[in-house]
Amino acid sequence: MTDTVSTAITAQLEKLGIPARIDTDSYPSIVALFEEAFATYRLEAACTSVGHTLSYAELDRLSAHFAGWLQHDAGLERGDRVAIQMPNLIQYLVVCLGALRAGMVVVNTNPLYTERELEHQLTDAGVRVMVVQANVAQTAAAVLPRTGVEKVVVTEIADLHPQPKRMLINFLVKYVKKMVPPFHIPGALKLNNVLKAGAATPYQAVTLARTDMAMLQYTGGTTGVAKGAMLTHGNLVANVLQSDAFFATHNMEGRGQTILQPLPVYHIYAFTASMYALRIGAHTAFVPNPRDLPSVVKAFADFRPALFCGLNTLFVALCNNEAFRALDFSNLQVTLSGGMALTHDAANRWTEVTGCIVSEGYGLTETSPTVSGNPGNGVQIGTIGVPVPSTEIQIRDDDGNPLGLDEPGELCVRGPQVMAGYWQRPEATAEVIDGDGWFATGDIALVQPDGYLRIVDRKKDMIVVSGFNVYPNELEDVLVAHPDVVECAAVGIPSESTGEAIRMFVVRSNPALTEDAVRDFMREGLTGYKVPKSVVFKDELPKTAVGKILRRELRD
Repeated sequence: MTDTVSTAITAQLEKLGIPARIDTDSYPSIVALFEEAFATYRLEAACTSVGHTLSYAELDRLSAHFAGWLQHDAGLERGDRVAIQMPNLIQYLVVCLGALRAGMVVVNTNPLYTERELEHQLTDAGVRVMVVQANVAQTAAAVLPRTGVEKVVVTEIADLHPQPKRMLINFLVKYVKKMVPPFHIPGALKLNNVLKAGAATPYQAVTLARTDMAMLQYTGGTTGVAKGAMLTHGNLVANVLQSDAFFATHNMEGRGQTILQPLPVYHIYAFTASMYALRIGAHTAFVPNPRDLPSVVKAFADFRPALFCGLNTLFVALCNNEAFRALDFSNLQVTLSGGMALTHDAANRWTEVTGCIVSEGYGLTETSPTVSGNPGNGVQIGTIGVPVPSTEIQIRDDDGNPLGLDEPGELCVRGPQVMAGYWQRPEATAEVIDGDGWFATGDIALVQPDGYLRIVDRKKDMIVVSGFNVYPNELEDVLVAHPDVVECAAVGIPSESTGEAIRMFVVRSNPALTEDAVRDFMREGLTGYKVPKSVVFKDELPKTAVGKILRRELRD
């Protein structure tokens, strides 16, 4: 950091009571961290999905069975890759933690992948074993013959429920709701048979080091070939401990409290939240499909969570839902926002409806993910807060020179949560991590005089109009405050007169809203060159599985 930036951040952390550093030597691996949780919270509820809960003791036992199967029956060796393709189910934690305990590398795989995307990931990662949920197995069945995957385990939605509930739910999902497309995977094994086999062959504990790879987390699929970020055991432990130190400012009692998790656990944001939950003895209530808004509302009503993980589009949708607005939010202590920029309008509306302030954080797959966040005793809407402990920040100009306070430039990060690099891509790694360990995020940010960070925008999303830099987040933050606008996204399009022109895509709640009305509204708060030349109304905006708006798809 430059002296002024470092001084401002250090002073703010001290003022907020956040430690400057955490002890990264506390645990040799993420396995040691969650095994401590198993021993400490055995009788507490660990996780719930589709109406069934596993205790910490049950999660310990079942994940050990899966680890035993991997080591003995599957014939895997330490460091082999295990792909997991399923939505938010309790089976995910059983399989994921079991793979980590066996010394394997977890490859989180999006259930919504196309054949092309899935084949690339399985092949690129060199996956030997794949665990897939039956509802999405049709795609896997099509691509598996073209990959090196040797064994496939299939799980149905209620596999870990007791009988007869298990059989009834699985039957209804498959034959009544017809949510399981037909598929054929020769030699595929059932998860419950695998766990039974693993119970007969206890797993051998593996000595793991912080430098050992724990996960291959793929990223960048919307901007080119997806790359596997190599996240080590040390990366994951550090980010959990960094989050733990940070959450002390929220004064939330962890043990026995519920964290409601609608965001997909195969995404690094939700994954690390689930590891943090284990660390503090909390109960993670999974929502399998965050796009099914009634199920999110029902989960809120059923669990009355103390902590909710969300993002801007989900906050907007929930606050527009009459049933949600009628709920009792008296137990909600912390609301986290990540994955995309949080607008002032969405944050204010959430607080108005729930009485809980939204704490926006910032992170990337490559940083496991958390870099910064808004502490409970100092939320500043519109900022991404202050860096988590043991994290260094630099703001650099185009020539790589560090900048001072209030000067926008590329945000660079150094800390124990920064990935080891991209899997089998040394050139791509060298493009983002320099010789001193600084990771270039590709985001344009600045450090305020009070030490808080503010994202100006993605470097690649910046629009240049007649030589002036325009940042889409700023435009969207202004327009979404319009009462007839549900959500919006700004992109740059080619223009003969200005180089680039601004096109605004808008989802409106009132069909009477016109292009001119949008421009007039934006003109009130923005200088002339920031007002869009064209406005396109759409029924919905394209998004990733996590809910992040795909500006690239809109541009294309």
